[in-house]
Amino acid sequence: MVSSSLAPGRMPEGRRAYVVGDVHGCLDRLVSLHWQIARDLAAHPVRDSVLVHLGDYVDRGTDSAGVLWLLGGALAAPVTRRVDLRGNHELLMIDALSGNDMAVGIWLDNGGEMTLRSYGVPETVGVQPGRWAEHVPASHLSFIRGLDMMHREGNYLFVHAGIRPGVPIRAQKPEDLLWIREPFLSDRKPRDVVVVHGHTPRPEVEVFENRIGIDTGAVMGGALTCLVLEADQMRFLSA
Repeated sequence: MVSSSLAPGRMPEGRRAYVVGDVHGCLDRLVSLHWQIARDLAAHPVRDSVLVHLGDYVDRGTDSAGVLWLLGGALAAPVTRRVDLRGNHELLMIDALSGNDMAVGIWLDNGGEMTLRSYGVPETVGVQPGRWAEHVPASHLSFIRGLDMMHREGNYLFVHAGIRPGVPIRAQKPEDLLWIREPFLSDRKPRDVVVVHGHTPRPEVEVFENRIGIDTGAVMGGALTCLVLEADQMRFLSA
């Protein structure tokens, strides 16, 4: 087992969380991580295991369609439970495919063209946003629409981007959960929860008393990171 270190939070007794950062169409790395998780569980069984994906499954990378096919089917990782969270790129994709003119431009500027290519959208259709949805399976659209915004295990709160400091968890706005950077990233005040998030790529995992950032820029040549949380310990898998 990869060596572990003291974590800033604590998981409930007998429970382990595997938390995967921003995928962005990097299907091969996601498959690799799922197999690593499966091997980890086989070597070190636990009573209750949960796999949490932090969102941003699509855009920028080469196989967003493949990532959504994988997440919509059987996974290699035999965990007890699985939680898939929404990222801002899933929101942009849904809005663009729903005919939101403003979202179309923003989505294309943020890697949406690569997602369309992964679905085989012909060039002649590429300039006709009203027809994009015809090329995306209904099951993929249903999956994206059904994604959760946040999840909690012990005193860990899992979200895509972060939370607004000073605002109660139940009062957090969706736009902050999906998009926030500042003042969340620079806030060092202790909280009732340790926020585990992606959204803001960094060369290495960031661990602070009140948050853990695990977007290590897989689509930009970095690793796809999986944070493993158990009791008061943490460790990492990467692809």
